[in-house]
Amino acid sequence: MGTALFAFAECAEPAARLAQELGIALREVSVHHFPDGESLVRVDPWEGTALLYRSLDDPNARLVELLLAASALRENGARRVMLIAPYLAYMRQDIAFHPGEAVSQRVIAGLLAHWFDGVLTVDPHLHRIATLAEVMPGTDAVCITAAPLLSAALVRAAGAVLVGPDSESRQWVTAIAAPLGLDVLVGEKIRSGDRQVAIRIPGIERVRGRPAVLVDDVVSSGQTLIEAAQLLRQAGATRIEALATHCLARQVDLARMEEAGIAELRFTDSVGRSGGTIPLAPLIAEAIRTQGWLD
Repeated sequence: MGTALFAFAECAEPAARLAQELGIALREVSVHHFPDGESLVRVDPWEGTALLYRSLDDPNARLVELLLAASALRENGARRVMLIAPYLAYMRQDIAFHPGEAVSQRVIAGLLAHWFDGVLTVDPHLHRIATLAEVMPGTDAVCITAAPLLSAALVRAAGAVLVGPDSESRQWVTAIAAPLGLDVLVGEKIRSGDRQVAIRIPGIERVRGRPAVLVDDVVSSGQTLIEAAQLLRQAGATRIEALATHCLARQVDLARMEEAGIAELRFTDSVGRSGGTIPLAPLIAEAIRTQGWLD
């Protein structure tokens, strides 16, 4: 029967763009919520390859329904079930930092590897491993980067300085700046809580009289960008913008970033609820074709 894309309601728009890019059918995963909080998941039977699309922001609410959908697809004839999760949660905790902590990366990666023949994600937050395949053995685990799309979004950034707020952002900011020949600064971050961050940016004097663009993979509360923006403004940057792959921020967080002097925040549509303006569909479609996931 070929390949079909199955998507949950909150991902309908980016999934529709991907289905159109691939030229395949789009089917809805329907979910009924019972008063006790349980979910009933339904899919249309499919005998070919099923691409199941769901970003895993708000993961505690979405993982169970995702696994139920994967099970329903298999039990109704799907030959292969492949997960498209533009944002993949629980990748940060890759070791136990304190006694008694669960290593969530290992647990969630193993769970997904058990249920899916392939997993594709965009710019996962990996630290001590180089590839997702290291924690998903036996599964076609694919990581792609949004750097080419973010770089293309900066076509009018002549003379700008790209700023990574911490060492973890170095790979993204360097990859985005390189095609455009832009200057790069990378900050140093000291975190004392989810919303308590101290930052210093070596070489920050280079932004005086120039626009600055903050670049990061994930924007959560926005506190890191707020702290960095304040430093850039004090250093004489003429305009401050921000660019990210994933934006998990709430509206109140976005308002705080604007108040802090971030004139514009651009990000991809990896998280359907956040209104991203940079579609990932062309990038994901190319990866799906390259991996041979289409029947």
